[in-house]
Amino acid sequence: MSIERYAHALPLPLSKAVRAGGFLFLSGVVALDADGKLVDGDIRTQTLVVLQTIEQTLKALGLAMDDIVKTTVWLADLGESAPFNDEYAKFVGAAPPARSALEARLYGGARVEIEVQAWAG
Repeated sequence: MSIERYAHALPLPLSKAVRAGGFLFLSGVVALDADGKLVDGDIRTQTLVVLQTIEQTLKALGLAMDDIVKTTVWLADLGESAPFNDEYAKFVGAAPPARSALEARLYGGARVEIEVQAWAG
């Protein structure tokens, strides 16, 4: 089995994604702008930025949101689950992937972080 690593655009000690066997693993994504600064905004705004980033990364690697088989979601406040779910549902469609959700203190005061595992065949 080969392992392929995709560098992160920011100078961080992690890969943006790793392809191993038939799977693609995306590192946790928070709502960062092109300069690596946290996007200011509520849970809906940050969730939208995170999901758009995930969608763009998958597309650049030849995959789509439908290829996601599992997500792990960290919310700074589980009380924001309802507005998070509203935005999340717009991206994952009628047959969403498996998912875990936890509450945690996140990088730089982020409201949400999402990690993805996708089938890359």
